[in-house]
Amino acid sequence: MIVGIGVDVVEVSRFKAQLERTPALIERLFVPAERGLHVRSLAARFAAKEAIAKALGAPAGMNWQHCQIVKDAAGDPQVLLDGSVAEVAAAKGILYWHISMSHDGDLATAMVVAER
Repeated sequence: MIVGIGVDVVEVSRFKAQLERTPALIERLFVPAERGLHVRSLAARFAAKEAIAKALGAPAGMNWQHCQIVKDAAGDPQVLLDGSVAEVAAAKGILYWHISMSHDGDLATAMVVAER
């Protein structure tokens, strides 16, 4: 059963400019393992985290450090939650996350489906 769906689109050049204006933002939004990625990949991961927040109903106080996008052995993206975000997901009965991310040109996109 689908619990929530989230979609987000990020303009890569605008996202890059924001990171350059506010260097501390990268540490607030991404865990250490994500921080060294190319800006296009960071934008796609940010889009994914935004889509996850939307699928969860945009919980107040969401800690971006508690939501991580990792790749499995095949290179496919997976959602890894802990802390406050995992608590909200558990309270909603979410057991599975389906995620798709892409970046092309100046756009990065992500779509997630949260399922019981």
